[in-house]
Amino acid sequence: MADEIADLTLVFEGEAGQGIQTVSAIMLPVLKENGYQVFCCSEYMSRIRGGSNTTEIRITSKKRAAYVSRIDVLIAMSPNGFDRLHDRIRPETLVLAERDRMTGTWPVNGVDMPVSRLAAEAGGAMYASTVVVGAAFSLLGLPEDKVADCMEKQFRDKGGDIVRHNQRAAGLGYAFVSQLSAALRPPHPGPASEGAGRETLLMDGTSALGIGSVMAGCNFISSYPMSPGTGLLTFLAGHAKEFGIVVDQAEDEIAAINAALGASYAGARAVVTTSGGGFDLMQEGVSLAGMIETPIVIHIGQRPGPATGLPTRTEQGDLALVLHAGHGDFARAVFAPGTLAEIVECTQRAFNLAQQFQIPVFILTDQYLLDAVSTIDEAELHQLSVEQGIVETDPDYQRYRLTTDGLSPRGVPGFGNGIVRVDSDEHDGSGVITESFEMRRFMVEKRLKRLRPLRETALPATPSGAIDTARTILVCWGSNRGVVEEALELIGAPDLAALHFSQVFPLHPASLNLLADRRIMVVENNATGQFSDLLALELGRPVDRRLLKATGEPFAVEEILAALKGELHE
Repeated sequence: MADEIADLTLVFEGEAGQGIQTVSAIMLPVLKENGYQVFCCSEYMSRIRGGSNTTEIRITSKKRAAYVSRIDVLIAMSPNGFDRLHDRIRPETLVLAERDRMTGTWPVNGVDMPVSRLAAEAGGAMYASTVVVGAAFSLLGLPEDKVADCMEKQFRDKGGDIVRHNQRAAGLGYAFVSQLSAALRPPHPGPASEGAGRETLLMDGTSALGIGSVMAGCNFISSYPMSPGTGLLTFLAGHAKEFGIVVDQAEDEIAAINAALGASYAGARAVVTTSGGGFDLMQEGVSLAGMIETPIVIHIGQRPGPATGLPTRTEQGDLALVLHAGHGDFARAVFAPGTLAEIVECTQRAFNLAQQFQIPVFILTDQYLLDAVSTIDEAELHQLSVEQGIVETDPDYQRYRLTTDGLSPRGVPGFGNGIVRVDSDEHDGSGVITESFEMRRFMVEKRLKRLRPLRETALPATPSGAIDTARTILVCWGSNRGVVEEALELIGAPDLAALHFSQVFPLHPASLNLLADRRIMVVENNATGQFSDLLALELGRPVDRRLLKATGEPFAVEEILAALKGELHE
Protein backbone atom coordinates (compact mmCIF):
# COMPACT_ATOMS: atom_id res chain seq x y z
CA MET A 1 0.00 0.00 0.00
CA ALA A 2 1.07 3.60 -0.56
CA ASP A 3 2.26 5.53 2.44
CA GLU A 4 0.02 8.51 1.83
CA ILE A 5 -3.46 9.27 0.44
CA ALA A 6 -5.60 12.40 0.26
CA ASP A 7 -8.44 11.30 2.50
CA LEU A 8 -8.84 8.81 5.35
CA THR A 9 -12.15 8.18 7.10
CA LEU A 10 -12.13 6.62 10.55
CA VAL A 11 -15.39 5.59 12.21
CA PHE A 12 -15.65 4.78 15.91
CA GLU A 13 -18.75 2.84 16.97
CA GLY A 14 -20.04 2.02 20.42
CA GLU A 15 -22.90 2.12 22.86
CA ALA A 16 -23.85 5.27 24.71
CA GLY A 17 -21.65 5.30 27.80
CA GLN A 18 -18.67 3.60 26.16
CA GLY A 19 -16.82 6.87 25.62
CA ILE A 20 -17.13 7.38 21.86
CA GLN A 21 -17.29 11.16 22.36
CA THR A 22 -14.13 10.94 24.49
CA VAL A 23 -12.27 9.42 21.55
CA SER A 24 -12.90 12.44 19.31
CA ALA A 25 -12.33 14.90 22.17
CA ILE A 26 -8.83 13.47 22.63
CA MET A 27 -7.92 12.87 19.01
CA LEU A 28 -9.05 16.05 17.25
CA PRO A 29 -6.80 18.54 19.11
CA VAL A 30 -3.77 16.30 18.59
CA LEU A 31 -4.48 15.93 14.87
CA LYS A 32 -4.95 19.68 14.53
CA GLU A 33 -1.72 20.41 16.40
CA ASN A 34 0.11 18.06 14.04
CA GLY A 35 -1.04 19.99 10.99
CA TYR A 36 -3.90 17.79 9.75
CA GLN A 37 -7.15 19.06 8.27
CA VAL A 38 -9.97 17.29 10.10
CA PHE A 39 -13.74 17.06 9.91
CA CYS A 40 -15.74 15.17 12.52
CA CYS A 41 -19.46 14.44 12.75
CA SER A 42 -21.44 12.22 15.09
CA GLU A 43 -24.77 10.44 15.12
CA TYR A 44 -26.23 9.09 18.32
CA MET A 45 -29.39 7.55 19.65
CA SER A 46 -31.61 9.34 22.17
CA ARG A 47 -30.73 7.13 25.13
CA ILE A 48 -28.44 7.37 28.12
CA ARG A 49 -27.03 3.84 27.83
CA GLY A 50 -26.92 1.21 25.11
CA GLY A 51 -27.80 1.53 21.45
CA SER A 52 -25.19 2.10 18.79
CA ASN A 53 -23.59 5.48 18.13
CA THR A 54 -20.87 6.49 15.69
CA THR A 55 -18.35 9.25 15.29
CA GLU A 56 -16.72 9.82 11.91
CA ILE A 57 -13.35 11.57 11.67
CA ARG A 58 -12.10 12.53 8.23
CA ILE A 59 -8.40 13.33 7.93
CA THR A 60 -7.72 15.07 4.65
CA SER A 61 -4.92 16.69 2.72
CA LYS A 62 -7.20 19.64 1.89
CA LYS A 63 -10.03 21.22 3.79
CA ARG A 64 -13.27 19.25 3.72
CA ALA A 65 -16.59 19.78 5.49
CA ALA A 66 -18.80 16.87 4.50
CA TYR A 67 -19.92 13.44 5.64
CA VAL A 68 -18.92 10.41 3.57
CA SER A 69 -20.53 6.98 3.68
CA ARG A 70 -17.24 5.20 2.93
CA ILE A 71 -15.38 3.77 5.94
CA ASP A 72 -11.64 3.19 5.63
CA VAL A 73 -11.09 2.16 9.25
CA LEU A 74 -13.80 1.00 11.65
CA ILE A 75 -13.20 0.42 15.34
CA ALA A 76 -16.38 -1.17 16.68
CA MET A 77 -17.08 -1.57 20.38
CA SER A 78 -20.74 -2.67 20.58
CA PRO A 79 -22.00 -6.13 19.56
CA ASN A 80 -24.38 -4.64 16.97
CA GLY A 81 -21.84 -2.45 15.21
CA PHE A 82 -21.51 -4.65 12.12
CA ASP A 83 -25.27 -4.97 11.69
CA ARG A 84 -25.79 -1.21 11.82
CA LEU A 85 -22.90 -0.34 9.51
CA HIS A 86 -22.97 -3.28 7.10
CA ASP A 87 -23.84 -1.09 4.09
CA ARG A 88 -20.83 1.16 4.76
CA ILE A 89 -18.25 -1.59 5.33
CA ARG A 90 -16.36 -2.47 2.14
CA PRO A 91 -14.03 -5.45 1.54
CA GLU A 92 -11.04 -3.12 1.94
CA THR A 93 -12.30 -1.55 5.19
CA LEU A 94 -9.93 -2.31 8.06
CA VAL A 95 -12.06 -3.35 11.03
CA LEU A 96 -10.80 -3.62 14.61
CA ALA A 97 -13.21 -5.34 17.02
CA GLU A 98 -13.53 -8.17 19.55
CA ARG A 99 -14.59 -11.08 17.40
CA ASP A 100 -16.30 -13.11 20.11
CA ARG A 101 -18.53 -10.15 21.09
CA MET A 102 -19.76 -9.21 17.62
CA THR A 103 -22.94 -10.32 15.90
CA GLY A 104 -23.24 -10.44 12.13
CA THR A 105 -20.72 -11.50 9.50
CA TRP A 106 -17.07 -10.99 10.34
CA PRO A 107 -15.60 -8.61 7.73
CA VAL A 108 -13.02 -9.64 5.15
CA ASN A 109 -10.40 -7.26 6.56
CA GLY A 110 -11.23 -7.77 10.23
CA VAL A 111 -8.70 -7.83 13.07
CA ASP A 112 -9.64 -9.40 16.40
CA MET A 113 -8.57 -6.70 18.87
CA PRO A 114 -9.03 -7.64 22.55
CA VAL A 115 -10.21 -4.23 23.74
CA SER A 116 -11.82 -5.56 26.93
CA ARG A 117 -8.69 -7.46 27.98
CA LEU A 118 -6.41 -4.51 27.28
CA ALA A 119 -8.72 -2.14 29.17
CA ALA A 120 -8.80 -4.51 32.16
CA GLU A 121 -5.02 -4.72 32.09
CA ALA A 122 -4.87 -0.92 32.20
CA GLY A 123 -7.24 -0.64 35.16
CA GLY A 124 -10.81 -1.49 34.15
CA ALA A 125 -13.53 -1.42 31.51
CA MET A 126 -13.77 2.38 31.72
CA TYR A 127 -10.46 2.63 29.86
CA ALA A 128 -11.70 0.85 26.71
CA SER A 129 -12.17 4.11 24.80
CA THR A 130 -8.59 5.12 25.64
CA VAL A 131 -7.34 1.80 24.26
CA VAL A 132 -9.15 2.73 21.05
CA VAL A 133 -7.48 6.16 21.00
CA GLY A 134 -4.05 4.56 21.26
CA ALA A 135 -4.90 2.15 18.46
CA ALA A 136 -6.02 4.99 16.19
CA PHE A 137 -2.88 7.04 16.88
CA SER A 138 -0.76 4.02 16.03
CA LEU A 139 -2.62 3.54 12.74
CA LEU A 140 -1.87 7.16 11.85
CA GLY A 141 1.82 6.77 12.68
CA LEU A 142 1.85 9.47 15.35
CA PRO A 143 4.78 9.17 17.80
CA GLU A 144 3.92 7.17 20.93
CA ASP A 145 5.17 9.93 23.25
CA LYS A 146 2.51 12.25 21.85
CA VAL A 147 -0.13 9.77 23.00
CA ALA A 148 1.17 9.90 26.57
CA ASP A 149 1.35 13.71 26.45
CA CYS A 150 -2.24 14.10 25.28
CA MET A 151 -3.47 11.73 28.00
CA GLU A 152 -1.75 13.91 30.58
CA LYS A 153 -3.39 17.05 29.16
CA GLN A 154 -6.83 15.44 28.90
CA PHE A 155 -6.98 13.90 32.38
CA ARG A 156 -4.64 15.96 34.57
CA ASP A 157 -7.59 17.46 36.49
CA LYS A 158 -8.65 13.96 37.58
CA GLY A 159 -5.44 13.13 39.36
CA GLY A 160 -2.22 11.26 38.72
CA ASP A 161 -3.66 7.74 39.00
CA ILE A 162 -6.28 8.43 36.32
CA VAL A 163 -3.62 9.92 34.05
CA ARG A 164 -1.38 6.86 34.47
CA HIS A 165 -4.23 4.41 33.83
CA ASN A 166 -5.18 6.22 30.65
CA GLN A 167 -1.57 6.41 29.50
CA ARG A 168 -1.27 2.68 30.11
CA ALA A 169 -4.49 1.95 28.20
CA ALA A 170 -3.49 4.11 25.23
CA GLY A 171 -0.04 2.52 25.20
CA LEU A 172 -1.51 -0.98 25.07
CA GLY A 173 -3.78 -0.03 22.16
CA TYR A 174 -0.85 1.61 20.39
CA ALA A 175 1.37 -1.47 20.87
CA PHE A 176 -1.30 -3.87 19.60
CA VAL A 177 -1.74 -2.01 16.32
CA SER A 178 2.03 -1.55 15.93
CA GLN A 179 2.32 -5.34 15.58
CA LEU A 180 -0.10 -5.51 12.64
CA SER A 181 1.19 -6.45 9.23
CA ALA A 182 2.14 -3.50 7.05
CA ALA A 183 -0.31 -4.80 4.46
CA LEU A 184 -3.16 -4.23 6.91
CA ARG A 185 -2.20 -0.75 8.01
CA PRO A 186 -4.03 1.79 5.82
CA PRO A 187 -2.29 4.66 4.05
CA HIS A 188 -3.13 8.05 5.48
CA PRO A 189 -2.76 11.72 4.55
CA GLY A 190 0.28 13.65 5.60
CA PRO A 191 -0.06 17.03 7.34
CA ALA A 192 -2.00 19.42 5.13
CA SER A 193 -0.09 21.84 2.94
CA GLU A 194 -3.24 23.94 2.46
CA GLY A 195 -3.22 26.65 5.13
CA ALA A 196 0.26 25.69 6.37
CA GLY A 197 1.69 28.39 8.60
CA ARG A 198 -1.69 30.00 9.28
CA GLU A 199 -3.32 30.05 12.68
CA THR A 200 -6.07 27.41 12.79
CA LEU A 201 -8.84 26.73 15.26
CA LEU A 202 -10.83 23.60 16.05
CA MET A 203 -14.50 24.49 16.33
CA ASP A 204 -18.02 23.08 16.23
CA GLY A 205 -21.12 24.82 14.91
CA THR A 206 -22.51 25.62 18.34
CA SER A 207 -19.30 27.41 19.33
CA ALA A 208 -19.35 29.36 16.05
CA LEU A 209 -22.93 30.41 16.81
CA GLY A 210 -21.92 31.53 20.30
CA ILE A 211 -18.87 33.40 19.02
CA GLY A 212 -21.00 35.17 16.42
CA SER A 213 -23.51 36.16 19.12
CA VAL A 214 -20.77 37.61 21.31
CA MET A 215 -19.29 39.49 18.34
CA ALA A 216 -22.76 40.86 17.63
CA GLY A 217 -23.00 42.34 21.13
CA CYS A 218 -25.62 39.88 22.38
CA ASN A 219 -26.29 40.62 26.05
CA PHE A 220 -29.47 38.63 26.73
CA ILE A 221 -30.49 35.04 26.02
CA SER A 222 -33.63 33.27 27.13
CA SER A 223 -34.39 29.64 26.41
CA TYR A 224 -36.19 26.54 27.57
CA PRO A 225 -33.68 23.74 26.88
CA MET A 226 -34.38 21.64 23.79
CA SER A 227 -31.74 19.84 21.76
CA PRO A 228 -29.99 20.67 19.55
CA GLY A 229 -30.65 24.37 20.26
CA THR A 230 -29.57 24.18 23.90
CA GLY A 231 -25.88 24.41 23.03
CA LEU A 232 -26.11 28.17 22.41
CA LEU A 233 -27.67 28.65 25.84
CA THR A 234 -24.89 26.72 27.58
CA PHE A 235 -22.16 28.42 25.52
CA LEU A 236 -23.36 31.94 26.37
CA ALA A 237 -23.99 30.95 30.00
CA GLY A 238 -20.38 29.79 30.20
CA HIS A 239 -19.18 33.22 29.02
CA ALA A 240 -21.88 35.34 30.68
CA LYS A 241 -19.66 37.04 33.25
CA GLU A 242 -16.88 37.66 30.75
CA PHE A 243 -19.14 39.45 28.27
CA GLY A 244 -21.95 40.79 30.46
CA ILE A 245 -24.69 38.50 29.18
CA VAL A 246 -27.93 38.00 31.12
CA VAL A 247 -28.97 34.34 30.89
CA ASP A 248 -32.56 33.29 31.55
CA GLN A 249 -33.51 29.61 31.59
CA ALA A 250 -37.24 30.11 31.24
CA GLU A 251 -40.03 27.84 32.47
CA ASP A 252 -41.23 27.24 28.91
CA GLU A 253 -40.80 28.51 25.35
CA ILE A 254 -43.64 31.00 25.60
CA ALA A 255 -41.97 32.64 28.58
CA ALA A 256 -38.60 32.55 26.81
CA ILE A 257 -39.63 34.57 23.77
CA ASN A 258 -41.68 37.03 25.83
CA ALA A 259 -38.75 37.59 28.19
CA ALA A 260 -36.48 38.25 25.22
CA LEU A 261 -39.00 40.71 23.75
CA GLY A 262 -39.17 42.50 27.09
CA ALA A 263 -35.38 42.69 27.23
CA SER A 264 -35.26 43.99 23.66
CA TYR A 265 -37.91 46.63 24.43
CA ALA A 266 -35.58 47.80 27.21
CA GLY A 267 -32.63 48.00 24.79
CA ALA A 268 -30.98 44.58 24.99
CA ARG A 269 -29.66 42.68 21.98
CA ALA A 270 -31.67 39.55 22.67
CA VAL A 271 -31.71 36.02 21.30
CA VAL A 272 -33.79 32.93 21.98
CA THR A 273 -32.67 29.42 21.04
CA THR A 274 -34.83 26.36 20.58
CA SER A 275 -35.75 23.56 18.16
CA GLY A 276 -38.81 23.17 15.95
CA GLY A 277 -41.06 21.71 18.62
CA GLY A 278 -40.18 24.50 21.02
CA PHE A 279 -40.62 27.14 18.36
CA ASP A 280 -44.19 25.93 17.82
CA LEU A 281 -44.96 27.52 21.18
CA MET A 282 -43.20 30.79 20.32
CA GLN A 283 -45.28 31.76 17.31
CA GLU A 284 -47.58 34.15 19.15
CA GLY A 285 -44.46 35.94 20.39
CA VAL A 286 -43.17 36.19 16.82
CA SER A 287 -46.42 37.84 15.78
CA LEU A 288 -46.14 40.18 18.77
CA ALA A 289 -42.62 41.17 17.66
CA GLY A 290 -44.01 42.01 14.22
CA MET A 291 -46.76 44.21 15.65
CA ILE A 292 -44.68 46.09 18.23
CA GLU A 293 -41.69 46.36 15.84
CA THR A 294 -39.28 45.04 18.43
CA PRO A 295 -36.07 43.36 17.23
CA ILE A 296 -35.36 39.78 18.25
CA VAL A 297 -33.09 37.00 16.97
CA ILE A 298 -34.47 33.46 17.04
CA HIS A 299 -32.16 30.48 16.60
CA ILE A 300 -33.74 27.15 15.64
CA GLY A 301 -31.58 24.04 15.72
CA GLN A 302 -33.56 21.78 13.39
CA ARG A 303 -34.24 18.12 14.04
CA PRO A 304 -36.73 15.64 12.53
CA GLY A 305 -40.40 16.02 13.43
CA PRO A 306 -43.35 16.01 13.74
CA ALA A 307 -43.70 16.03 17.53
CA THR A 308 -40.64 14.55 19.28
CA GLY A 309 -39.58 12.85 16.05
CA LEU A 310 -35.91 11.87 16.16
CA PRO A 311 -34.63 14.23 18.85
CA THR A 312 -30.91 13.59 18.31
CA ARG A 313 -30.85 13.47 14.50
CA THR A 314 -30.74 16.08 11.77
CA GLU A 315 -33.16 17.60 9.26
CA GLN A 316 -33.96 20.82 7.40
CA GLY A 317 -37.67 20.57 8.05
CA ASP A 318 -38.52 23.90 9.69
CA LEU A 319 -38.09 26.38 6.84
CA ALA A 320 -41.80 26.48 5.95
CA LEU A 321 -42.65 26.84 9.64
CA VAL A 322 -40.36 29.84 10.02
CA LEU A 323 -41.49 31.51 6.80
CA HIS A 324 -45.12 31.45 7.86
CA ALA A 325 -44.87 31.61 11.67
CA GLY A 326 -47.07 34.17 13.40
CA HIS A 327 -50.45 35.42 12.26
CA GLY A 328 -50.77 38.56 10.20
CA ASP A 329 -48.47 40.13 7.63
CA PHE A 330 -45.11 41.55 8.70
CA ALA A 331 -41.49 41.48 7.58
CA ARG A 332 -38.86 38.98 8.66
CA ALA A 333 -35.49 37.61 7.51
CA VAL A 334 -34.12 34.06 7.64
CA PHE A 335 -30.46 32.98 7.58
CA ALA A 336 -29.24 29.40 7.04
CA PRO A 337 -25.42 29.34 7.25
CA GLY A 338 -23.50 26.37 5.89
CA THR A 339 -19.94 26.75 7.23
CA LEU A 340 -18.34 27.80 10.49
CA ALA A 341 -17.33 31.16 9.03
CA GLU A 342 -20.85 31.68 7.67
CA ILE A 343 -22.35 30.89 11.08
CA VAL A 344 -20.22 33.60 12.67
CA GLU A 345 -21.00 36.13 9.94
CA CYS A 346 -24.72 35.36 9.58
CA THR A 347 -25.25 35.53 13.34
CA GLN A 348 -23.80 39.03 13.42
CA ARG A 349 -25.89 40.01 10.41
CA ALA A 350 -29.00 38.63 12.09
CA PHE A 351 -28.53 40.86 15.14
CA ASN A 352 -27.77 43.91 13.02
CA LEU A 353 -30.70 43.29 10.68
CA ALA A 354 -33.09 42.81 13.59
CA GLN A 355 -31.95 46.14 15.06
CA GLN A 356 -31.93 48.03 11.77
CA PHE A 357 -35.37 46.91 10.56
CA GLN A 358 -36.96 46.27 13.99
CA ILE A 359 -38.11 42.77 13.03
CA PRO A 360 -37.72 39.13 14.07
CA VAL A 361 -34.73 37.51 12.35
CA PHE A 362 -34.23 33.75 12.27
CA ILE A 363 -31.08 31.63 12.16
CA LEU A 364 -31.71 28.08 10.97
CA THR A 365 -29.11 25.43 11.75
CA ASP A 366 -29.46 21.68 12.34
CA GLN A 367 -28.02 18.95 14.53
CA TYR A 368 -25.43 17.94 11.93
CA LEU A 369 -24.09 21.47 11.49
CA LEU A 370 -24.13 22.32 15.19
CA ASP A 371 -22.31 19.18 16.34
CA ALA A 372 -19.81 18.82 13.48
CA VAL A 373 -16.22 19.81 14.35
CA SER A 374 -13.62 20.98 11.86
CA THR A 375 -10.50 23.06 11.48
CA ILE A 376 -10.92 26.69 10.42
CA ASP A 377 -8.38 29.39 9.67
CA GLU A 378 -8.60 32.12 12.28
CA ALA A 379 -8.45 34.67 9.45
CA GLU A 380 -11.85 33.43 8.20
CA LEU A 381 -13.59 34.92 11.24
CA HIS A 382 -14.53 38.56 10.75
CA GLN A 383 -16.18 40.95 13.17
CA LEU A 384 -18.81 43.23 11.69
CA SER A 385 -19.69 46.62 13.11
CA VAL A 386 -22.42 46.54 15.74
CA GLU A 387 -25.52 48.43 14.58
CA GLN A 388 -27.38 49.83 17.60
CA GLY A 389 -30.22 51.90 16.08
CA ILE A 390 -31.46 53.42 19.35
CA VAL A 391 -32.24 57.14 19.66
CA GLU A 392 -32.60 59.41 22.67
CA THR A 393 -36.26 60.34 23.03
CA ASP A 394 -37.73 63.80 23.53
CA PRO A 395 -41.10 64.79 25.06
CA ASP A 396 -42.79 64.61 21.64
CA TYR A 397 -41.42 61.13 20.85
CA GLN A 398 -43.72 58.74 18.98
CA ARG A 399 -42.62 55.11 18.87
CA TYR A 400 -44.54 54.42 15.63
CA ARG A 401 -44.21 57.75 13.89
CA LEU A 402 -45.06 57.36 10.20
CA THR A 403 -42.01 57.76 7.96
CA THR A 404 -41.32 57.43 4.24
CA ASP A 405 -39.32 54.19 4.70
CA GLY A 406 -41.61 52.70 7.35
CA LEU A 407 -38.91 52.73 10.02
CA SER A 408 -39.68 54.80 13.11
CA PRO A 409 -36.83 55.99 15.35
CA ARG A 410 -36.49 53.37 18.08
CA GLY A 411 -36.35 54.62 21.64
CA VAL A 412 -36.08 52.65 24.85
CA PRO A 413 -37.43 53.46 28.30
CA GLY A 414 -35.18 55.70 30.39
CA PHE A 415 -33.04 57.01 27.54
CA GLY A 416 -34.42 60.51 27.05
CA ASN A 417 -37.57 62.28 28.19
CA GLY A 418 -40.12 60.60 25.93
CA ILE A 419 -42.63 57.84 26.65
CA VAL A 420 -41.95 54.63 24.73
CA ARG A 421 -45.46 53.29 24.36
CA VAL A 422 -46.02 49.93 22.62
CA ASP A 423 -49.16 47.88 22.18
CA SER A 424 -50.12 44.56 20.60
CA ASP A 425 -53.42 46.05 19.43
CA GLU A 426 -53.38 48.13 16.30
CA HIS A 427 -52.17 51.59 17.25
CA ASP A 428 -51.41 55.05 15.97
CA GLY A 429 -48.01 56.74 15.76
CA SER A 430 -47.80 57.31 19.50
CA GLY A 431 -48.76 53.72 20.37
CA VAL A 432 -52.35 54.45 21.39
CA ILE A 433 -54.91 51.77 20.46
CA THR A 434 -56.98 52.65 17.41
CA GLU A 435 -59.75 51.15 15.32
CA SER A 436 -59.41 53.68 12.54
CA PHE A 437 -59.49 51.91 9.17
CA GLU A 438 -57.28 54.60 7.67
CA MET A 439 -54.66 54.27 10.43
CA ARG A 440 -54.81 50.49 10.09
CA ARG A 441 -53.97 50.82 6.40
CA PHE A 442 -51.07 53.18 7.18
CA MET A 443 -49.64 50.80 9.79
CA VAL A 444 -49.91 47.67 7.65
CA GLU A 445 -48.13 49.48 4.81
CA LYS A 446 -45.56 50.82 7.29
CA ARG A 447 -44.64 47.36 8.55
CA LEU A 448 -44.39 45.91 5.04
CA LYS A 449 -42.25 48.73 3.58
CA ARG A 450 -39.18 46.95 5.00
CA LEU A 451 -39.56 44.03 2.61
CA ARG A 452 -38.05 45.85 -0.37
CA PRO A 453 -34.85 47.07 1.35
CA LEU A 454 -34.54 43.69 3.09
CA ARG A 455 -34.52 42.00 -0.31
CA GLU A 456 -32.11 44.51 -1.84
CA THR A 457 -29.60 44.08 1.01
CA ALA A 458 -29.96 40.28 1.27
CA LEU A 459 -26.82 38.15 1.17
CA PRO A 460 -26.21 36.90 -2.38
CA ALA A 461 -25.90 33.15 -2.82
CA THR A 462 -22.39 31.67 -3.07
CA PRO A 463 -21.57 30.13 -6.48
CA SER A 464 -19.26 27.19 -7.15
CA GLY A 465 -18.05 25.92 -10.50
CA ALA A 466 -18.69 27.46 -13.92
CA ILE A 467 -21.82 29.29 -12.79
CA ASP A 468 -22.08 31.49 -15.90
CA THR A 469 -22.06 28.66 -18.43
CA ALA A 470 -23.34 25.56 -16.61
CA ARG A 471 -26.46 23.89 -17.96
CA THR A 472 -27.55 22.60 -14.54
CA ILE A 473 -27.32 24.47 -11.23
CA LEU A 474 -27.24 22.42 -8.04
CA VAL A 475 -28.95 24.56 -5.37
CA CYS A 476 -28.55 24.01 -1.65
CA TRP A 477 -29.00 25.90 1.60
CA GLY A 478 -27.74 25.61 5.15
CA SER A 479 -25.62 22.63 6.13
CA ASN A 480 -25.50 21.02 2.66
CA ARG A 481 -22.88 23.44 1.36
CA GLY A 482 -19.86 21.26 2.16
CA VAL A 483 -21.25 18.05 0.67
CA VAL A 484 -22.47 19.74 -2.53
CA GLU A 485 -19.23 21.63 -3.15
CA GLU A 486 -17.09 18.54 -2.59
CA ALA A 487 -19.20 16.41 -4.92
CA LEU A 488 -19.12 19.12 -7.56
CA GLU A 489 -15.33 19.34 -7.33
CA LEU A 490 -14.89 15.56 -7.54
CA ILE A 491 -17.09 15.16 -10.61
CA GLY A 492 -15.43 18.08 -12.40
CA ALA A 493 -18.13 18.51 -15.05
CA PRO A 494 -18.25 21.89 -16.84
CA ASP A 495 -22.02 21.57 -17.36
CA LEU A 496 -22.61 21.56 -13.59
CA ALA A 497 -22.34 24.39 -11.05
CA ALA A 498 -23.69 25.01 -7.55
CA LEU A 499 -25.37 27.86 -5.72
CA HIS A 500 -25.54 27.92 -1.92
CA PHE A 501 -28.00 30.18 -0.09
CA SER A 502 -26.96 31.26 3.40
CA GLN A 503 -29.89 33.69 3.48
CA VAL A 504 -33.10 31.94 2.48
CA PHE A 505 -35.51 34.84 2.92
CA PRO A 506 -35.77 37.28 1.36
CA LEU A 507 -33.76 36.10 -1.64
CA HIS A 508 -31.39 38.47 -3.38
CA PRO A 509 -32.62 39.31 -6.93
CA ALA A 510 -29.17 38.79 -8.45
CA SER A 511 -29.06 35.23 -7.11
CA LEU A 512 -32.46 34.47 -8.62
CA ASN A 513 -31.25 35.87 -11.94
CA LEU A 514 -28.45 33.29 -11.98
CA LEU A 515 -31.11 30.57 -12.12
CA ALA A 516 -32.91 31.96 -15.15
CA ASP A 517 -33.04 29.58 -18.12
CA ARG A 518 -31.14 26.83 -16.26
CA ARG A 519 -32.02 23.35 -15.17
CA ILE A 520 -32.35 23.52 -11.38
CA MET A 521 -31.72 20.65 -8.97
CA VAL A 522 -32.35 21.43 -5.28
CA VAL A 523 -30.74 19.40 -2.49
CA GLU A 524 -32.35 19.55 0.94
CA ASN A 525 -32.87 17.42 4.04
CA ASN A 526 -36.65 17.32 4.19
CA ALA A 527 -39.43 15.21 2.71
CA THR A 528 -41.26 17.73 0.53
CA GLY A 529 -38.71 20.24 -0.78
CA GLN A 530 -39.50 23.32 1.29
CA PHE A 531 -36.83 25.52 -0.29
CA SER A 532 -37.78 24.15 -3.71
CA ASP A 533 -41.29 25.45 -3.10
CA LEU A 534 -39.95 28.88 -2.14
CA LEU A 535 -37.73 29.01 -5.23
CA ALA A 536 -40.62 27.99 -7.48
CA LEU A 537 -42.72 30.80 -6.01
CA GLU A 538 -39.92 33.35 -6.49
CA LEU A 539 -39.00 32.20 -10.01
CA GLY A 540 -42.54 31.68 -11.24
CA ARG A 541 -41.77 28.15 -12.40
CA PRO A 542 -41.13 24.77 -10.76
CA VAL A 543 -37.63 23.50 -10.10
CA ASP A 544 -36.62 20.62 -12.36
CA ARG A 545 -35.49 18.10 -9.77
CA ARG A 546 -35.68 17.72 -6.00
CA LEU A 547 -33.03 15.61 -4.28
CA LEU A 548 -34.55 15.03 -0.85
CA LYS A 549 -33.60 13.08 2.27
CA ALA A 550 -35.59 12.90 5.50
CA THR A 551 -34.19 9.86 7.32
CA GLY A 552 -32.49 11.86 10.07
CA GLU A 553 -29.09 11.45 8.39
CA PRO A 554 -27.09 14.07 6.49
CA PHE A 555 -26.40 13.63 2.79
CA ALA A 556 -23.19 11.74 2.02
CA VAL A 557 -20.81 12.89 -0.70
CA GLU A 558 -21.41 9.60 -2.50
CA GLU A 559 -25.17 10.27 -2.72
CA ILE A 560 -24.65 13.67 -4.34
CA LEU A 561 -22.05 12.23 -6.72
CA ALA A 562 -24.47 9.52 -7.83
CA ALA A 563 -27.20 12.10 -8.45
CA LEU A 564 -24.83 14.29 -10.46
CA LYS A 565 -23.64 11.38 -12.60
CA GLY A 566 -27.26 10.54 -13.30
CA GLU A 567 -27.88 14.17 -14.25
CA LEU A 568 -25.01 14.11 -16.75
CA HIS A 569 -26.45 11.04 -18.48
CA GLU A 570 -29.97 12.44 -18.81
